[in-house]
Amino acid sequence: MAWLSLKIEADEQTAGVLSDALLELGALAADIEDANAETDREQPIFGEPGEPVDSLWQNSIVSGLFAEDADIPAIVAAATEAAHLAGTPRYRVDAVAEQDWVRLTQSQFDPIRISPRLWIIPTWHTPPDPAAINLILDPGLAFGTGSHPTTHLCLLWLAQNIRGGECVLDYGCGSGILAIAALKLGAGRALGVDIDPQAVLASRQNAEQNQAAAEFYLPDEAPKIQADVVVANILANPLKVLAPMLAQAVRPGGRIVLSGVLAPQAEETMAVYRQWFDIDIDGEVEGWVCLAGMKR
Repeated sequence: MAWLSLKIEADEQTAGVLSDALLELGALAADIEDANAETDREQPIFGEPGEPVDSLWQNSIVSGLFAEDADIPAIVAAATEAAHLAGTPRYRVDAVAEQDWVRLTQSQFDPIRISPRLWIIPTWHTPPDPAAINLILDPGLAFGTGSHPTTHLCLLWLAQNIRGGECVLDYGCGSGILAIAALKLGAGRALGVDIDPQAVLASRQNAEQNQAAAEFYLPDEAPKIQADVVVANILANPLKVLAPMLAQAVRPGGRIVLSGVLAPQAEETMAVYRQWFDIDIDGEVEGWVCLAGMKR
Protein backbone atom coordinates (compact mmCIF):
# COMPACT_ATOMS: atom_id res chain seq x y z
CA MET A 1 0.00 0.00 0.00
CA ALA A 2 1.25 3.49 -0.87
CA TRP A 3 0.76 6.58 1.24
CA LEU A 4 0.48 10.30 0.59
CA SER A 5 2.70 12.81 2.36
CA LEU A 6 1.07 16.25 2.50
CA LYS A 7 3.39 19.17 3.27
CA ILE A 8 1.88 22.62 3.92
CA GLU A 9 3.82 25.88 4.28
CA ALA A 10 2.96 27.73 7.51
CA ASP A 11 4.15 30.47 9.83
CA GLU A 12 4.64 30.30 13.59
CA GLN A 13 1.06 31.44 14.32
CA THR A 14 -0.66 28.79 12.18
CA ALA A 15 1.66 25.76 12.20
CA GLY A 16 0.30 24.25 15.40
CA VAL A 17 -3.33 24.70 14.38
CA LEU A 18 -2.70 23.16 10.96
CA SER A 19 -0.91 20.18 12.51
CA ASP A 20 -3.81 19.54 14.89
CA ALA A 21 -6.27 19.93 12.02
CA LEU A 22 -4.48 17.33 9.89
CA LEU A 23 -4.73 14.79 12.71
CA GLU A 24 -8.43 15.56 13.11
CA LEU A 25 -8.85 15.07 9.37
CA GLY A 26 -7.41 11.56 9.40
CA ALA A 27 -3.65 11.91 9.22
CA LEU A 28 -1.85 8.84 10.52
CA ALA A 29 0.91 11.14 11.76
CA ALA A 30 1.69 14.85 11.69
CA ASP A 31 4.73 16.93 12.50
CA ILE A 32 6.19 20.43 12.18
CA GLU A 33 9.71 21.21 10.99
CA ASP A 34 11.80 24.26 10.20
CA ALA A 35 11.29 25.20 6.54
CA ASN A 36 14.90 26.41 6.54
CA ALA A 37 16.41 23.29 8.10
CA GLU A 38 19.95 22.47 6.94
CA THR A 39 20.44 25.96 5.49
CA ASP A 40 22.17 29.10 6.76
CA ARG A 41 18.76 30.36 7.91
CA GLU A 42 18.03 27.35 10.13
CA GLN A 43 16.52 28.54 13.43
CA PRO A 44 17.52 26.55 16.55
CA ILE A 45 14.82 26.21 19.21
CA PHE A 46 15.58 24.85 22.69
CA GLY A 47 13.26 24.30 25.61
CA GLU A 48 13.46 23.07 29.18
CA PRO A 49 10.97 20.75 30.91
CA GLY A 50 8.19 22.74 32.53
CA GLU A 51 8.94 25.82 30.45
CA PRO A 52 7.02 26.56 27.22
CA VAL A 53 9.00 27.13 24.05
CA ASP A 54 8.73 30.84 23.19
CA SER A 55 7.75 30.22 19.57
CA LEU A 56 7.85 27.84 16.66
CA TRP A 57 9.89 28.53 13.57
CA GLN A 58 9.00 31.66 11.64
CA ASN A 59 8.66 29.53 8.50
CA SER A 60 7.54 25.95 8.99
CA ILE A 61 6.52 22.90 7.04
CA VAL A 62 3.53 21.04 8.48
CA SER A 63 3.45 17.42 7.32
CA GLY A 64 0.68 14.84 7.44
CA LEU A 65 0.70 11.21 6.29
CA PHE A 66 -2.52 10.00 4.65
CA ALA A 67 -3.83 6.87 2.96
CA GLU A 68 -3.40 6.89 -0.83
CA ASP A 69 -7.14 7.39 -1.44
CA ALA A 70 -7.39 10.49 0.76
CA ASP A 71 -9.04 13.59 -0.77
CA ILE A 72 -6.09 15.94 -0.32
CA PRO A 73 -7.70 19.13 -1.76
CA ALA A 74 -10.65 18.68 0.61
CA ILE A 75 -8.30 18.08 3.54
CA VAL A 76 -6.28 21.21 2.71
CA ALA A 77 -9.49 23.25 2.43
CA ALA A 78 -10.73 22.01 5.81
CA ALA A 79 -7.36 22.65 7.47
CA THR A 80 -7.27 26.14 5.93
CA GLU A 81 -10.69 26.87 7.42
CA ALA A 82 -9.64 25.51 10.84
CA ALA A 83 -6.63 27.85 10.86
CA HIS A 84 -8.78 30.82 9.73
CA LEU A 85 -6.51 31.50 6.77
CA ALA A 86 -7.63 33.99 4.15
CA GLY A 87 -6.42 31.81 1.29
CA THR A 88 -5.16 28.31 0.58
CA PRO A 89 -1.52 27.95 1.67
CA ARG A 90 1.11 26.50 -0.64
CA TYR A 91 1.40 22.75 -0.34
CA ARG A 92 2.73 19.71 -2.10
CA VAL A 93 1.89 16.01 -2.09
CA ASP A 94 4.44 13.21 -2.40
CA ALA A 95 3.79 9.51 -2.80
CA VAL A 96 5.40 7.33 -0.13
CA ALA A 97 5.87 3.73 -1.24
CA GLU A 98 5.27 0.85 1.14
CA GLN A 99 8.57 -0.26 2.67
CA ASP A 100 9.98 -2.57 5.25
CA TRP A 101 9.83 0.13 7.92
CA VAL A 102 11.65 -2.00 10.50
CA ARG A 103 14.63 -2.48 8.20
CA LEU A 104 14.54 1.18 7.21
CA THR A 105 14.62 2.25 10.86
CA GLN A 106 17.39 -0.20 11.69
CA SER A 107 19.51 1.11 8.81
CA GLN A 108 19.67 4.50 10.56
CA PHE A 109 21.43 3.07 13.62
CA ASP A 110 24.99 1.82 13.22
CA PRO A 111 27.44 0.76 15.94
CA ILE A 112 28.77 3.79 17.86
CA ARG A 113 32.43 3.93 18.91
CA ILE A 114 32.72 5.78 22.22
CA SER A 115 36.38 5.02 22.87
CA PRO A 116 38.88 2.39 21.70
CA ARG A 117 37.51 -0.03 24.28
CA LEU A 118 33.79 0.91 24.39
CA TRP A 119 31.13 0.51 21.68
CA ILE A 120 27.32 0.72 21.56
CA ILE A 121 25.92 -2.03 19.32
CA PRO A 122 22.29 -2.42 18.13
CA THR A 123 21.14 -6.03 18.31
CA TRP A 124 20.98 -6.40 14.52
CA HIS A 125 24.71 -5.59 14.08
CA THR A 126 27.82 -7.68 14.61
CA PRO A 127 30.34 -5.88 16.85
CA PRO A 128 33.16 -4.40 14.74
CA ASP A 129 35.60 -5.17 17.59
CA PRO A 130 34.60 -8.33 19.46
CA ALA A 131 37.41 -7.75 21.98
CA ALA A 132 36.00 -4.37 23.07
CA ILE A 133 33.34 -3.73 25.70
CA ASN A 134 30.23 -3.93 23.53
CA LEU A 135 27.00 -2.62 25.05
CA ILE A 136 23.99 -4.13 23.27
CA LEU A 137 21.32 -1.46 23.08
CA ASP A 138 18.46 -0.73 20.68
CA PRO A 139 16.54 2.55 20.32
CA GLY A 140 13.45 2.25 22.47
CA LEU A 141 11.08 3.92 24.91
CA ALA A 142 13.75 5.67 26.96
CA PHE A 143 16.31 8.31 26.07
CA GLY A 144 19.97 7.36 25.77
CA THR A 145 21.41 5.23 22.96
CA GLY A 146 24.85 6.83 22.82
CA SER A 147 24.11 8.77 19.65
CA HIS A 148 23.27 12.08 21.36
CA PRO A 149 26.28 14.27 22.26
CA THR A 150 25.33 14.44 25.95
CA THR A 151 25.17 10.66 26.33
CA HIS A 152 28.36 10.27 24.32
CA LEU A 153 30.19 12.75 26.58
CA CYS A 154 29.12 10.91 29.75
CA LEU A 155 30.09 7.53 28.32
CA LEU A 156 33.49 8.87 27.28
CA TRP A 157 34.06 10.25 30.80
CA LEU A 158 33.22 6.86 32.31
CA ALA A 159 35.50 5.06 29.84
CA GLN A 160 38.37 7.35 30.76
CA ASN A 161 37.85 7.54 34.52
CA ILE A 162 36.38 4.31 35.93
CA ARG A 163 39.29 2.51 37.56
CA GLY A 164 37.46 -0.41 39.16
CA GLY A 165 35.31 -1.05 42.21
CA GLU A 166 33.50 2.30 42.32
CA CYS A 167 29.88 2.78 43.32
CA VAL A 168 28.18 4.76 40.53
CA LEU A 169 24.77 6.47 40.68
CA ASP A 170 23.11 7.54 37.42
CA TYR A 171 20.33 10.03 38.18
CA GLY A 172 17.88 10.38 35.31
CA CYS A 173 18.99 7.05 33.89
CA GLY A 174 16.77 6.92 30.78
CA SER A 175 17.76 3.70 29.04
CA GLY A 176 20.18 2.74 31.81
CA ILE A 177 23.12 2.95 29.43
CA LEU A 178 25.42 4.87 31.80
CA ALA A 179 24.93 2.55 34.77
CA ILE A 180 25.34 -0.51 32.55
CA ALA A 181 28.48 0.95 30.97
CA ALA A 182 29.93 1.75 34.39
CA LEU A 183 29.59 -1.89 35.46
CA LYS A 184 31.07 -3.17 32.21
CA LEU A 185 33.98 -0.78 32.67
CA GLY A 186 34.72 -2.19 36.14
CA ALA A 187 32.53 -0.36 38.66
CA GLY A 188 31.65 -2.47 41.68
CA ARG A 189 28.04 -1.32 41.90
CA ALA A 190 25.82 0.82 39.66
CA LEU A 191 22.39 2.24 40.39
CA GLY A 192 20.06 4.21 38.17
CA VAL A 193 17.14 6.43 39.18
CA ASP A 194 14.43 7.90 36.95
CA ILE A 195 11.05 9.52 37.54
CA ASP A 196 9.58 7.68 34.52
CA PRO A 197 8.42 4.10 35.23
CA GLN A 198 8.92 3.26 31.54
CA ALA A 199 12.55 4.33 31.80
CA VAL A 200 13.08 2.12 34.85
CA LEU A 201 11.49 -0.81 33.01
CA ALA A 202 13.56 -0.21 29.86
CA SER A 203 16.73 0.10 31.95
CA ARG A 204 16.10 -3.22 33.70
CA GLN A 205 15.50 -4.91 30.35
CA ASN A 206 18.68 -3.43 28.89
CA ALA A 207 20.68 -4.52 31.93
CA GLU A 208 19.37 -8.07 31.58
CA GLN A 209 20.24 -8.08 27.88
CA ASN A 210 23.80 -7.02 28.74
CA GLN A 211 24.09 -9.42 31.69
CA ALA A 212 24.81 -6.49 33.97
CA ALA A 213 23.67 -6.44 37.61
CA ALA A 214 22.75 -2.75 37.56
CA GLU A 215 19.92 -1.67 39.88
CA PHE A 216 17.16 0.70 38.76
CA TYR A 217 14.60 2.53 40.87
CA LEU A 218 11.96 5.20 40.97
CA PRO A 219 13.12 8.07 43.24
CA ASP A 220 11.02 7.06 46.27
CA GLU A 221 12.27 3.47 46.06
CA ALA A 222 15.99 4.18 45.65
CA PRO A 223 18.35 3.36 48.54
CA LYS A 224 20.00 6.34 50.20
CA ILE A 225 23.70 6.06 49.40
CA GLN A 226 26.78 8.18 48.94
CA ALA A 227 28.39 7.12 45.68
CA ASP A 228 31.95 7.46 44.44
CA VAL A 229 30.59 8.83 41.15
CA VAL A 230 27.24 10.48 40.43
CA VAL A 231 26.32 11.00 36.78
CA ALA A 232 23.30 13.10 35.75
CA ASN A 233 22.54 13.59 32.08
CA ILE A 234 19.38 15.70 32.25
CA LEU A 235 19.10 19.42 31.35
CA ALA A 236 20.47 22.60 32.91
CA ASN A 237 17.38 23.77 34.82
CA PRO A 238 16.62 20.41 36.48
CA LEU A 239 20.31 20.02 37.30
CA LYS A 240 20.29 23.34 39.16
CA VAL A 241 17.14 22.39 41.08
CA LEU A 242 18.54 18.95 41.96
CA ALA A 243 21.98 20.26 42.97
CA PRO A 244 21.60 19.88 46.79
CA MET A 245 20.26 16.35 46.47
CA LEU A 246 22.89 15.28 43.95
CA ALA A 247 25.66 16.83 46.05
CA GLN A 248 24.45 14.88 49.09
CA ALA A 249 24.61 11.67 47.03
CA VAL A 250 28.37 12.08 46.39
CA ARG A 251 30.82 11.01 49.10
CA PRO A 252 33.53 13.50 50.14
CA GLY A 253 36.31 13.18 47.59
CA GLY A 254 33.87 11.62 45.11
CA ARG A 255 33.11 12.96 41.67
CA ILE A 256 30.10 14.35 39.87
CA VAL A 257 29.51 14.32 36.10
CA LEU A 258 26.78 16.52 34.60
CA SER A 259 25.55 16.79 31.03
CA GLY A 260 22.50 17.95 29.11
CA VAL A 261 23.96 21.45 29.45
CA LEU A 262 24.42 23.81 26.50
CA ALA A 263 27.72 25.71 26.39
CA PRO A 264 26.10 29.11 27.24
CA GLN A 265 24.50 27.48 30.33
CA ALA A 266 27.74 26.02 31.68
CA GLU A 267 28.96 28.88 33.88
CA GLU A 268 25.59 29.40 35.56
CA THR A 269 25.23 25.66 36.20
CA MET A 270 28.77 25.34 37.59
CA ALA A 271 28.22 28.33 39.86
CA VAL A 272 25.45 26.40 41.63
CA TYR A 273 27.58 23.27 42.08
CA ARG A 274 30.68 25.15 43.26
CA GLN A 275 29.10 25.28 46.73
CA TRP A 276 30.24 21.66 47.08
CA PHE A 277 32.53 20.82 44.15
CA ASP A 278 35.64 21.94 42.34
CA ILE A 279 34.07 21.67 38.89
CA ASP A 280 34.94 22.58 35.33
CA ILE A 281 34.05 21.78 31.72
CA ASP A 282 35.38 18.34 30.82
CA GLY A 283 34.34 18.20 27.15
CA GLU A 284 32.13 19.72 24.47
CA VAL A 285 30.40 18.21 21.42
CA GLU A 286 28.09 20.11 19.06
CA GLY A 287 27.41 22.88 21.58
CA TRP A 288 26.69 20.49 24.50
CA VAL A 289 29.12 20.30 27.41
CA CYS A 290 30.02 17.79 30.08
CA LEU A 291 30.84 19.19 33.52
CA ALA A 292 32.96 17.18 35.93
CA GLY A 293 34.06 17.94 39.47
CA MET A 294 35.32 16.56 42.78
CA LYS A 295 33.51 17.05 46.08
CA ARG A 296 35.41 18.93 48.73
